[in-house]
Amino acid sequence: MSSLNELVQISNLYGADPAFVIAGGGNTSFKDATRLYVKASGTSLATITADGFAVLDRQKMASIMQKEYSRDALKREEQIKHDLAAAACFPEKGLRPSVEASLHDLIEYSFVVHTHPTLVNGLLCSVQAEKQVQKLFPDALFIPYTDPGYVLSKTVETELQKFKALHGRHPKVIFLQNHGVFVGADTIAEIQAIYAKLLKTISARSKPIPSAAPVVVDNRVTAILPALRMLLSEDGLKVLTVRTSPLIASFSTPEAFQAVALPFTPDAIVYCKARPLCCPVGTTDAVLKFLEKQLPAFKKKYQYLPKVICIPGLGLVGADDTAKSAETVLDVFEDSMKVACVSRNFGGPNPMSAAGMRFIDNWEVENYRRKVAKAGAGSNRAAGKIIIVTGAAQGFGAGIAETLFAEGANVVIADLNEEKGRSAESGFNGSGRQNRAFFVKTDVSSPESVEELMAATVKRFGGLDVIISNAGILRAGGLQDIDIRTFDLMTKVNYTGYFLCAKYASAVMKQQRKYKAGYFMDIIQINSKSGLEGSKNNFTYAGGKFGGIGLTQSFALELIPFGIKVNAICPGNFFDGPLWSDPVNGLFVQYLRTGKVPGARTIEDVKKFYESKVPVGRGCAVSDVMKAVFYIMEQEYETGQAVPVTGGQVMLN
Repeated sequence: MSSLNELVQISNLYGADPAFVIAGGGNTSFKDATRLYVKASGTSLATITADGFAVLDRQKMASIMQKEYSRDALKREEQIKHDLAAAACFPEKGLRPSVEASLHDLIEYSFVVHTHPTLVNGLLCSVQAEKQVQKLFPDALFIPYTDPGYVLSKTVETELQKFKALHGRHPKVIFLQNHGVFVGADTIAEIQAIYAKLLKTISARSKPIPSAAPVVVDNRVTAILPALRMLLSEDGLKVLTVRTSPLIASFSTPEAFQAVALPFTPDAIVYCKARPLCCPVGTTDAVLKFLEKQLPAFKKKYQYLPKVICIPGLGLVGADDTAKSAETVLDVFEDSMKVACVSRNFGGPNPMSAAGMRFIDNWEVENYRRKVAKAGAGSNRAAGKIIIVTGAAQGFGAGIAETLFAEGANVVIADLNEEKGRSAESGFNGSGRQNRAFFVKTDVSSPESVEELMAATVKRFGGLDVIISNAGILRAGGLQDIDIRTFDLMTKVNYTGYFLCAKYASAVMKQQRKYKAGYFMDIIQINSKSGLEGSKNNFTYAGGKFGGIGLTQSFALELIPFGIKVNAICPGNFFDGPLWSDPVNGLFVQYLRTGKVPGARTIEDVKKFYESKVPVGRGCAVSDVMKAVFYIMEQEYETGQAVPVTGGQVMLN
């Protein structure tokens, strides 16, 4: 195995382990006599390949350490960024070297792995950090907190020279206070052995950390998060997610929260900002009043709104521009809680200084990391929106959900088919985008199930902007064919299900509008052309759809004062979907069996008959319906409408 392949292997090993690396942090390198291979900024150790390493000329790297740079920190870092770029052996690749590239180059060992292990940082972010490092790891080098970048590299260079003068070699372990650890060796096997010893030594002197395994969040939070989301969405929609666990609960009072009220490491500032907010213990109304009053005061004081909000008795809320970055906020802050727990074994927590916080918050390098972390958020037509699609595991609903996700929405896949729903969730979330999909097993005919769907949506994403009531069933037949059970079932799903979705979704939406005047949301029913005209031998379906338009118009009148538009879309026949084409229960089979198409002898005869009734000459497609969906979402002047998408088959009077 080549050295570069070994570097990829060790990088992936530690990068995929949250005990060592969170949010794509850390960096690794390999060097020979002439070149340094170092992780490029914006790449993740967990998934990095050989192409993700910037290749630098070591002679040019050495000259950087000899130059005199501006004393102004921001100007200096800009000058160094330019010189690092000039040291690239392959500048055409556009890879930006890690900010710690110079530090990697200084260490004399072939491999260097820099991570931020929770246990190690529990020691390094403690009051007794230096004393305990000297006691537990006498062969290591301890560097008091220094602003990262050039200043840190120069400090380490000086300390390495002193260490080598005493020991005849460089240390294999360098501890950086309130930052992390560098481990250097000439083989990756030795790197692993050193890390294992570090963790074993610290763990043996530490009490167990409370479990971070998530537990169910109380539904009371669903009254708070939609309001909080709107209060935080001053400069664009935010996504909120909430968690609780024994670990989070142990910090969930204003008094206990003080232990994590200031950041321990630069990463905490990059992803969570420097200041979180903790609500007082109180009722839902008391929490809402506190947030409404304190968030403007918080912004006035710190010039930004918090990304971390602790709600005692409920959980920890992470807020950011995308679902993925909101998850990262919680991941990083939970790690800070673990660090605080470990630090108690070494004299208690020791956060960063005010000066250190200011430097990180304004540092160009960290602003670059923030931008990279949000890359892929996009400016698509549904970016940042939270959208429920019922019946989204297959057929028309699956196509709607897929399109909305591709356009930047956070999509809740609500369906009874758990296997297909979870498969869709996995497929969407594996696309590398910043938005997220989430499956919730849902029976739209059950009030309890629909109410739980709304609660799960709010807990996962913080609110709701659009619900698309698409779930429906169809059993064809005339008056003598349809029994009361079939009639009741179709009515419960197609008619009552829409009512339940509107009822529980509108409660969440009203709460959002209360805290953000002028904000519009949407309830959209996927109706049918059968809701616009009668359908022979299909009266149960048509009756439910006709009723759906009545509900749409009535809901529209009731809800528009709350900024909730209610509209229906009436598609023509989706011939390519399972509703029509399923070989066992599809409508082509049903219509052939019931004789709905006179003279038809085959399924193909039935299909041709229905295609011939469409002036455009084909069935309706998902793309046709999505044009109507986006029109409804983007306009603010129509409500109570039934928008036909029938290829001219049904023309409104």
